[in-house]
Amino acid sequence: MTEPNRADLRQLASELRKLHKLLIDCQSRVFGAVGTPFDHLQLVTTHPDFAWLRILSEFMVEIDERLDEEAAPSDEELAAFKTTLEQLIGPAPASQPAFREKYLAALHDSPELTIQHGALRLALGKLQRRPA
Repeated sequence: MTEPNRADLRQLASELRKLHKLLIDCQSRVFGAVGTPFDHLQLVTTHPDFAWLRILSEFMVEIDERLDEEAAPSDEELAAFKTTLEQLIGPAPASQPAFREKYLAALHDSPELTIQHGALRLALGKLQRRPA
């Protein structure tokens, strides 16, 4: 049962990366034109208007680091990742209310993001098959 765990976590990571990119795109549209791709990278990594996205960036790093380990993730680890993400994007009570508020506003403003949110929820649903 451990290799399906790795596959499910990889799928979650993939959907999360797509969602993260769309969130950066949404925030970039709100911010306005910035110049070169390097200027944009600097903006995303250092500007306060993008700080709320760093919570999600750090969570993605945790998942990627876990996927780099030789042993497949346990059911308990998958449950912990699921809980953490649901506390960020819902439906669990918000662990980061400022993030949740901005996330929900972005969902409201972007049909593409709403579709990707659905794909991410489907990936989270695969984690739900297993007992915590």
